[in-house]
Amino acid sequence: MRKKALLAAANNPQSNPGISLAGAVDLSSIKHQVQAEPGQAGGAPSAGGYVIDVTEATFQAVLQTSATYPVVLLLWIPTDDRLFAMAKTLGDAVNAMKGQVQLARVDINAEPGIAQAFQIKGAPALFALIGGRPMPILEGLPSDEELTQITDTLLPQIVQLAQQAGVTGTAPYSGDPDADAAAGDGEADAAEQVPPEHQQAHQLAADGDYAGAAEAYAQVLEANPNDTLAARERSKALLLARSGRADVREVRAAAAEHPDDVDAQLAVADIDMIGGQIEDAFSRLLDFLAAGHKADLEPVRKRLLEYFVIPEPDDPRLKAARRRLSMLMY
Repeated sequence: MRKKALLAAANNPQSNPGISLAGAVDLSSIKHQVQAEPGQAGGAPSAGGYVIDVTEATFQAVLQTSATYPVVLLLWIPTDDRLFAMAKTLGDAVNAMKGQVQLARVDINAEPGIAQAFQIKGAPALFALIGGRPMPILEGLPSDEELTQITDTLLPQIVQLAQQAGVTGTAPYSGDPDADAAAGDGEADAAEQVPPEHQQAHQLAADGDYAGAAEAYAQVLEANPNDTLAARERSKALLLARSGRADVREVRAAAAEHPDDVDAQLAVADIDMIGGQIEDAFSRLLDFLAAGHKADLEPVRKRLLEYFVIPEPDDPRLKAARRRLSMLMY
């Protein structure tokens, strides 16, 4: 019966069934708990690539970006070794799709509010998010055959459904998923990579206080204007403080209805940046200037300069956008 339910979801994903599988993990069980954090020896696979870890502070942003690219949501317990193989298989499959879909993982022990919102009885549970709408895939441990069905059939179908809904963006790449495991020191290494003068700002951002984080990074830059990491993180914090909770559909509709409104175009460019559509964000604002809106040059220039510190300095999209902005300013 469980296999038939999963096959029905694969063969007709638009039916959007909720699948409740037998054998859901008992949350009170400690038999299978390990002390290692994801990325440490003996621990769960680490995030990275197109796999991210999500908290209640950042979950709203994930919902919003699912209007730009599809998201697969894994509700799990990252210290339960029964879930490691599933998490790795899903992560590898998503990373192989090169941004067509993102895997967002939620530790339901650390973030019970998200588990309650999805009304799950145990971990693991898997949902697809397209345009902020959840589509249940499974609840409980899948068999090897079922997991293969998810990775080989359901993931491509989720991308197809997203494309039919106009969700055609590419998820942002978040670094080598094996980097933490290679380092072998987990969170300790991550903490060491945050400069001491960045600690307050970094923690504010982790807590979801992006406005506070931007202000704290600004203070770091006052002391050291050449701190490129602080400049990048400040721009990211400003971006999320402005638009991290915006309704993507409303923002895009407003931009389409008001093509000459600079604020509407700045808002939708923010959405593009949050969704990892860097070239789209650059082109949107540069095209706006090129269309004759030179009176709005200063707010557009200021926003673009803020965006320009986010990609790597050698990003060809950045070089092209800088060159075009220089031409449009004269």
